Amino acid sequence: MKLSFRWYGENDPVKIGYIRQIPSMYSIVTAIYDVPVGEVWSQESIMKLKEKVEQAGLKFDVIESVPVHEDIKLGLPSRQQYIDNYKENIRRLAKAGVKVICYNFMPVFDWTRTQLDKELPDGSTALVYYKDQLNRMDPLNGELSLPGWDSSYSKDQLAEIFEKYKAVDEEKLWGNLEYFLKEIIPVAQECDVLMAIHPDDPPYPIFGLPRIITNEKNIDRFLELVDSKYNGLTFCTGSLGSAHFNDIVAMVDKYSAMRRIHFMHIRNVKLLEDGSFEESAHYSPCGSLDIVEIVKVLYKNNFDGYVRPDHGRMIWGETGRPGYGLYDRALGAMYLTGIWETLEKTNKK
Repeated sequence: MKLSFRWYGENDPVKIGYIRQIPSMYSIVTAIYDVPVGEVWSQESIMKLKEKVEQAGLKFDVIESVPVHEDIKLGLPSRQQYIDNYKENIRRLAKAGVKVICYNFMPVFDWTRTQLDKELPDGSTALVYYKDQLNRMDPLNGELSLPGWDSSYSKDQLAEIFEKYKAVDEEKLWGNLEYFLKEIIPVAQECDVLMAIHPDDPPYPIFGLPRIITNEKNIDRFLELVDSKYNGLTFCTGSLGSAHFNDIVAMVDKYSAMRRIHFMHIRNVKLLEDGSFEESAHYSPCGSLDIVEIVKVLYKNNFDGYVRPDHGRMIWGETGRPGYGLYDRALGAMYLTGIWETLEKTNKK
């Protein structure tokens, strides 16, 4: 297990030097954030980022993410240029020593929450997804502001994209994903870069837009589209675990045994009866997922990929990017490290 930490570059309130101080921290997970989606990243920018990470004493192995342009997801004639740009980004990142690229194929909206600062009983604040709040939101009235999506869209642009998606159902989206994979995976194999798709978050349709990386059956289908180790998963326990229908321990066991998990996002969520959920501390009793069992199956299957503690609460008065503060993610990192060390020592006896 290689412990990693998400860092949003120079503008991140969390200093990279602080991340380095977390015991057993191995690598930084980051990206180039000032280039429009679909464009080619300059080699100079990539190498400067690599230098910054390595100067802090950490590895520059994982990029999260190289975003997929909407025209690729829509299957528009213009997609080929964006796919060619994507291939070039894979090549350039490989030259810098990147081993894993995380990406997603969610239409328009990335990870979706309805509130970023829900106060929990202990006084911390967390990201939450309440269905009643979502039902009151109108994505086309120009007032919507959600984390995890490109809010640079104007009201008219968003309406235009929604109109285009009327022609894209789940099967059409599957076809567009297959086309994309058959274009990029050969390049990834040439460059020895593992591609790792992130599941949809949450794993069901949002605002009528299709989502397909949602459950075991669909993940099986995804992996079979291009049956190669270079076509793998970013397995996010919190994303897939935010739906009652997913057995997270069984899924982690299955896909890690297949060697198709290249990157683990480990976090906990508390499931509510109506299908809503609240993010929680990583500690298993705080949520609905058994983090110990998740790590145990990774250990059993000799998982040697990358793991990062995912979204944390805001605790101890910290302010910053919701879900991406230092303190709670550092606690999560040490919780995961403690479980792993215990497994190592116990199994040596």
